Parts: sequence; structure tokens; C-alpha cells
Amino acid sequence: MPDPTIDIPARLREAVAHYWNTRGSQGVKQGVKGIKDAGQRSSVTGGKQLDGFARLLCDLLVAEGIDRKNIFYEGRGFHTIPGFYRPTKDWDLLVIADGQLWIAVELKSQVGPSFGNNYNNRVEEGLGNAADIRTAYSKQTFGTVSPFVGYLLLLEDCDGCHGPVRVSENHFPIRAEFRDHSYIAVDKPMSLSYAQRYEMFCRKVVQEGVYDAAAFMLASKQNAQTGIYTEPAADLAFTRLAAAMLGKAHEYFMVKKLEG
Repeated sequence: MPDPTIDIPARLREAVAHYWNTRGSQGVKQGVKGIKDAGQRSSVTGGKQLDGFARLLCDLLVAEGIDRKNIFYEGRGFHTIPGFYRPTKDWDLLVIADGQLWIAVELKSQVGPSFGNNYNNRVEEGLGNAADIRTAYSKQTFGTVSPFVGYLLLLEDCDGCHGPVRVSENHFPIRAEFRDHSYIAVDKPMSLSYAQRYEMFCRKVVQEGVYDAAAFMLASKQNAQTGIYTEPAADLAFTRLAAAMLGKAHEYFMVKKLEG
């Protein structure tokens, strides 16, 4: 279990507040410089927004005994590893020790108002990243240890992510679990909201072994200063992700002990 001396809820609020504040400052800086990325990209291309989560995961690993020098989450190139379908991939947090990749965690977020295309991109990206690292491992790219692969998604809590979404069923009906059964108009098939879709995605990738653990969180921009967040599903709570990750850390120590 995660170190009880680390106040995880407080640290998560700090991470969420850091996320919103960093997004806002990056958008302002690019605007002042006269650089305007398309849509919301002026707030996301600067990176570092989710560093609060990476720092918390790092501190939990260090508290469990992992040497900080073996944890990589900042510094250009230091959290980059080879892929299989592409030359390299930057992960948000890596643990590399004794020439083996032990842990890789991906941190993602999405804000409104454009949930539609961005949702599809996030799903495809998440699946692709997992396929890339799993295949690279199977080809003995990182050593003989099967790495723990984790995923965290922070979604903006707003009206746009909670309403049902119209879908097309021109050729085949969507799978039943994606249908919003509360919407009964036959001529307008509706699916789950984007928040419900993301929750289901995070759950399915764990159930299907795509990722070893996943966390799903909601946070409103209106609570940027306090960092208030919610975790709508107990099985996708941050502590579940952290506990599973630390389980891999314990495996590392057990291997070290048995190998003498």
C-alpha cells in the first residue's frame, strides 16, 4: 500500500491546482509572444502541466525504497525509451534499474469544449502507446522484466462532458454498454457521455490487460486554486494505480534479495 505518511488527497489537490495554473500561465505567455496555436493548443504545448502527478508517484516510489536516481520524469531525453512501431517514446514517468525497465506511466488530460475528436484521439493514443511498449518488451528491448504500464487521465468536469452524445448506426449498432438507455428516441441513437466513455475506457484497458492499472479523475476549472477533484469510480482511484505500481517496486526488491 502507498506510504501512509504521504497525504495523497492533499498532494492530488496540489497536482490538480498545478495543472490548471500551468495551463493558464502557458496560454498567457504564448499570447503575449504573439504565438497562437490552434484551438486549445496554446495551453497544452508547453508541457509540465501534469508534473504534480509525476512528482507524487516519484515520492511514493522513493518512500518505498526506490533510489531517486532510478526514477525519470523530467529533463529532456531522460524519460525517453525505444518503441517498436516508432524509434522512441517519451513516457511521463519511468523506473529503470539494473539495466531493466520496471515501470512506465502515461499521464494524460483533456479539457473542453472539443470533446468529440479529442476523445477519439486520446483512445487511439492510449491504445497505441500500450501496444508499442508491450511489443517492444516482447522483442527484448528493455531486458527480461515485464514492465508495469500505468495510465492516468484527468478530465475537465464541465457540462460538455456529462451529456449523452449522438452516434451513427448506419451499418451496425454500437455495443450495448456504450448506449445511453435513458434516451428513448428511436430516430436519434445516443451513447454515453464523454465522462462515462473515458471511465469505461480506463476500466476496459485494465480488464483486457492493455494497461496494468489506470486512474480516472475529474476536476473543474472553477476550482483551479483549491485543486478539488473527484474520482467517480472506486476501481479507478489514484490509490489503486499507486498501489499496483508499488507492487512492481516490491517485485524489484524481491528479485534483488533472491539474486543475492
